[in-house]
Amino acid sequence: MNDTAHGITTGAVARRLGVSPTTVRSWDRRYGIGPAARADGRHRRWSPEDVAMLEEMCRLTSSGVPPAEAARAARQVRPPAVRDRGGETAGGPPAAALAEPAGSATTTPATETARRTTDGSGLPLGDVRHECRGLARAAVRLDGPVMEALLRAALAEHGLVAAWEEIMAPTLHAVGRKWESSGDRYVEVEHLLSWHISTALRRAAVTGPEAVSAASPVVLACVPSEQHTLPLEALAAGLAERGLPTRMFGAAVPAEALDAAVRRSGPAAVVLWSQARSTANHALARHVAGTAFGVRGARTAPLVLLAGPGWLGRTPAPGMVRPTGLREALGIVSRLYGGTGEDEARVGGTGR
Repeated sequence: MNDTAHGITTGAVARRLGVSPTTVRSWDRRYGIGPAARADGRHRRWSPEDVAMLEEMCRLTSSGVPPAEAARAARQVRPPAVRDRGGETAGGPPAAALAEPAGSATTTPATETARRTTDGSGLPLGDVRHECRGLARAAVRLDGPVMEALLRAALAEHGLVAAWEEIMAPTLHAVGRKWESSGDRYVEVEHLLSWHISTALRRAAVTGPEAVSAASPVVLACVPSEQHTLPLEALAAGLAERGLPTRMFGAAVPAEALDAAVRRSGPAAVVLWSQARSTANHALARHVAGTAFGVRGARTAPLVLLAGPGWLGRTPAPGMVRPTGLREALGIVSRLYGGTGEDEARVGGTGR
């Protein structure tokens, strides 16, 4: 007889869902998301109805719903005869024990902290929006379609600034910290998450008003040896939302190429991104700030924005500013084009 007649194993259902077997077993123990029957009374065997319940659990947690709440909703997928058998889910704890409140007698502070910090994704998230947790879970599962949907929703609901500062960036930082602490693991998670965030930011950039072609552009570039471009992509999207012209040169721009780009484009501002002090090139920044262009008698030089944590530790030289984040950078550049810098609320959405 085919084994599927009695349900599939935990390992098989985990592969189908793209989660680890440990996660499936944990959901069973902690939230009662278990199979309706067990082989020999011990080994979990998952029926099609059980798998449908787990798929709903994955969908809800990926959208940011807390696991206990998602479990309560997911259990409704199974037929009532199975769901309400004696007020207990087969293979799981009584329904009254499925959602333990914080600080209950069976929940220690250490356990509650661990749940709040990782929340099922395995990433050190800390105190963040629930959308951030959903994005993290989808990233760990390498669930591209869910990541795309969550990013679209975040940008639509919260606006670019809040979506970047409170959802995208915290998730990226958590993946980076996990990668650094676990050897070569999670590299694929960071790459896929970065690609989807980049795609979402570029999509947001093209929906803005058409930039004035005759206006001096904003040059965006990473300093030589710097590969992190996503913060610049977020800024480019924000500038596009305001109809301001940009020239994005991307990662690790050689000094000679940056000099040529500045002289040829005559920018109003140059944003130099440095992620770490090891890549911050202060001599290059001074050179760019001192580059004058235009007709004789009306020559001008660009304002240089030292963006990123790599520039911390020194006072900006004349002709330079160091914005503390995306919102401030947008305000600074906007004022160069005659804006007041007070319309961040429109770009930033509701905030938190």
